[in-house]
Parts: sequence; structure tokens; C-alpha cells
Amino acid sequence: MTKKNSDGKKILLGLLPFWTPMIPPQGSAQLKVFLEKRGYDVKTVDANVTAVFKDIYQRYFNTLKRFVPESNWGNFYNIGHDVLRNHMMAHFNFNHTDRGGDRKDYDELIKLLIANTYFWSLDEYQLSELDTVIKTFYIELERYILDLLERETPAILGLSAHLGTLGACMFAFKLTKERYPHITTVVGGSIFSGELPAASPDFNFFVEKTPFIDRVIVGEGENLFLKLLKGEFPVSRKVLTSKDINGERLDIAAIDLPDLSDFDLERYPFNGAYVSKSCPHKCRFCSVAGFFGEYREKSVKQAVDQLAELYERYGFQLYHLLDSLTNPFIDELARELIHRDMSVYMDGYMRVSDDVCNPEKTFLWRRGGLYRARLGIETGSPRLLKAMGKEITVEQSRAAIGSLANAGIKTTTYFVIGFPGETESDFSQTLDFLEEMKDNIWEVECNPFYYYYVGQPDNDKWAPSRKLLYPGYAKELLISQTWILDCPPSREERFDRMFRFVGHCKKLGIPNPYSTEEIYEADERWKSLHPNAVPGLIEFGNNSIYIEDNKKVKKLIPALETHRDDGDFMI
Repeated sequence: MTKKNSDGKKILLGLLPFWTPMIPPQGSAQLKVFLEKRGYDVKTVDANVTAVFKDIYQRYFNTLKRFVPESNWGNFYNIGHDVLRNHMMAHFNFNHTDRGGDRKDYDELIKLLIANTYFWSLDEYQLSELDTVIKTFYIELERYILDLLERETPAILGLSAHLGTLGACMFAFKLTKERYPHITTVVGGSIFSGELPAASPDFNFFVEKTPFIDRVIVGEGENLFLKLLKGEFPVSRKVLTSKDINGERLDIAAIDLPDLSDFDLERYPFNGAYVSKSCPHKCRFCSVAGFFGEYREKSVKQAVDQLAELYERYGFQLYHLLDSLTNPFIDELARELIHRDMSVYMDGYMRVSDDVCNPEKTFLWRRGGLYRARLGIETGSPRLLKAMGKEITVEQSRAAIGSLANAGIKTTTYFVIGFPGETESDFSQTLDFLEEMKDNIWEVECNPFYYYYVGQPDNDKWAPSRKLLYPGYAKELLISQTWILDCPPSREERFDRMFRFVGHCKKLGIPNPYSTEEIYEADERWKSLHPNAVPGLIEFGNNSIYIEDNKKVKKLIPALETHRDDGDFMI
């Protein structure tokens, strides 16, 4: 047994609402095993699986659904998360700090959040009802945090800040400092590599306005957190980055498996796993490669060893792969799993390529356990694909979706609506593409194009057109500001197309499931369409039953054309 560190400091690591509890929190579980191996006492918690917060989440969106007409829902939950997290942040700053400003400004801002997302106006009564849900959230969060601190008595509170959790984190840290000023407060997480990066104009404002946060960790957290615990940084240094440890990174092959022992694993449909870090591509709407540095991988043998160990420890057969892309290793991974006669099922992100268009390959992956492929299709317009720097063709997208579906692998297709310069003709081609491919798409998800102040490859090109979406006073309330581009298509046109996109998918019968019931219906549809369909999600609910259907799939080779569109083909 590892000897506990002599300083006796207990560390509490938490993930607060709202973050979808699809898998146990991997970041805090990874940090737990890293620190405990070095003698520290660490407890991890996930508030997102707590019934009261799940109920509040649903109440918020049910309230919105009552006020906003269905024709304006679009990708309701995805775009609604922007409304929710901004509402949470504005409520915290208005009601729990001394910089909230005028009530009229606060009410106007919440109305603007709705108007700029769903393009619908709330009246005063509706606003009050929606705001009451957020007020209830903070009442329950205060109760949760104080109970947690009293029960665990930590010396250090570390919270993971993501896009949907930052407001809750700030509330929890402020409350902690008011009640237990001796507790050191530390924040890290993906918010600082995406929506609030250190190079953005909002980051310094965030640091300045959060005196209740002692340390901000930007980037890979293990070594920074360890050196912080050892007292190797000056007390005055609030922000810690990889520059403070000379760019030192963990060897991906030496990272231990996450410790999930603190979590109620029955509350999660998937476990998490990964083979690689970062992404080898640089699409113009994406910031992954810019934020996470050079691409690197484990060996496939090690990855399969770890999948086997995760199954032995926790009993999951179903894994969400955290890799940005599975393409670089999926062949070898599938072959190794088949060689070892293992049945684990993997859900991961995939890039359209020649291999994905090849039915021989996709059948191999199905045999090797590929359960769902999440494909960035983005558009049905060849012109727009080139503008995005996707380096794929529409014909490839058709062939890839068909090849995966023929193998029975669920296909989730992502589309970006309103990329700068998108025309109505481009959008019509996307709708035509959906109609053609409807039976081979398990799930379709669209998002409006989002611009970030830093991190996207075309930031310099787009910079002259950027402007703030909300009035100047909103900065004090929202901290992280929303930037848009003043170029066609307009935000209103972009969202109108998204609403039409969703309506078209409903007409075609292509699902975008969120609830358990909707996922069950989508799985049943998939089974009716494809003889080789993977098992439904509900079939993985009983860990005592070992599913081996991947060993029984029939090899079906369809007549798929994989010819190329005119023009360059760069994959």
C-alpha cells in the first residue's frame, strides 16, 4: 500500500453541473491515481449524476420548451447549453458578487441569450420562471458543496472547469473561501484550452475577477498539480502553465489507468479509454490541434492491455474513445482485439478517408468492436468542403457512411451550419445529401458555426470581421464573451438554416436522440435497416451478460462507388 504523504493534506477533486454524465470523469480519476501513487489522499466526486441536479437540468429545458415554439428549437439541447451556461454565469455574478450591475441590464441580458439563440422573445413572467430554476440550482448547489466540505474536510479543493461548469465552479470556490478560508482552491480543465484560453482577452479578466480562486492550472495538470503540492511555485503565481515546468509532458505510454473507485459506475452507460492525444489535422473551424500540441499515440498492444484491465476492474464492455480521431490506429486496434478474442465495443470519432470507404476495412472494424463512428461530414457542398480545409470530397462522405452502415456500425454525422461564405445553394446541397443518405445515418447532429477569438487556423483571416454578440455591460456578468463574425451568412440566417436542417431530418426520419427512450427507438430503427446492426445501448445495461455479437456478423460487400469528385483529393 502506498504510504500517505506526510503533510496529511486531503485533496477533493470534483466535477460540478452541468456536464453530460456519459462516462465517469476521466480527468479527475486520472489525477487521483497519479497523486495517490505519490502518497497523497484524494477523493473524487461527480455532482452531475446527483438526482437533484439532473432534475433541475431537465426543468430548465422543459421550461424553455414551453416558451419557445418547436419550429425554433433547432438542435435544442446543444444550442441550449450556451443559454444555460451563460444564464448560470450571469446569475452568479449578479446575485453573488458585488459587480452584478443593474437589474434591468441582467434581465435584458437573459432575454438576449434566448433571442440570439432561439430567435424568440420571452415576456417578464416567462423570464422570471426561467430565472427561478437557476435560483433553485444555486440553492441546491450551496447545500451540496457545504455538505461535501463538511464530510470530506479537504485541505485542497480542485474543480474541473468545462464550458458548462464554469459558473458552478466559481460559485463553489467563492462559497468555500467564505466558509473555509484555509482551503486552497484550484481550477483546471478544458475551458482553458477552448472557450477561455490564456491567449484570449477574457482570460486575464477572469483571473482578476476571481480572488476566491488561489491557482489556475492551464494545460496538462498532473505535473503542475504535483509541483504545486510540493510548494515549488511562488504563492504570488496564480496561473500555472506548461511554461512553468519547461514544457514537460507526461509520457503517454507511462500514464496509469484512471481510478474510478469513488464513482457509482451504474450511473454511466460507457467507460472511457484513449489511444492518442491531439489531432494530426487542422480543419479551419476546429482548434484541437492548436491547443493540444503534437499528435502522439500509445502502442496498440498497450491500449488493448488496458482495455482488458479496465474490463476486469469495472465490467464495462462499452467504451467511449476520447481520441480526437480513431483513424490512425483503428486497423491495428481491431486486429489486436480479434487476435485476443476480446469483445469490447468502442464509440469514437472518425475522419472520412479512403479506409472508411472500404467495406473490407469497416467489416474488420465491426469484428474488432467498433460500435459507433462519429463522422465530421460538415456539409454536402464540395465548394464549402474546400473552404473548410477538410481535404475530403462529398463522394467520399457518401461511401464512408454507406460502408460503415453496411457493417452495422452506428453512424453519427456532424454538420456545421453557416460556415463563413456558405450560400443557400451550399445549404441546399447539404439537405440533398441528407435525403440521399438517410437510411445509412443512425444519428445526425448539426451545430451553427462558432468563432473563437484564438485557436482556429483561420483566426487571422477572420479577425477583421469579428465583433461581440452582447452589449458591453455583459462582460461583467458573463466573464467569457461570445464573439461572432460580421460576414455572410448572418447569425440569423445561420440559425434559420439550422432550424430548417432539423426540420428536414425529422421529415426524413433521421434521429438525434437524447433520452433513453429516444436512443432505444433509434437503435430499433437501425436494426430494421441493417442486418449487421450493433446491439442496442440498452443491451449493455447488464454487466453480468457478456455480449459477443461482433464474432457473428456476416460479411456483406455492397456495390459502393468510391470515385472522386472533380478537383484535388488530398487524403
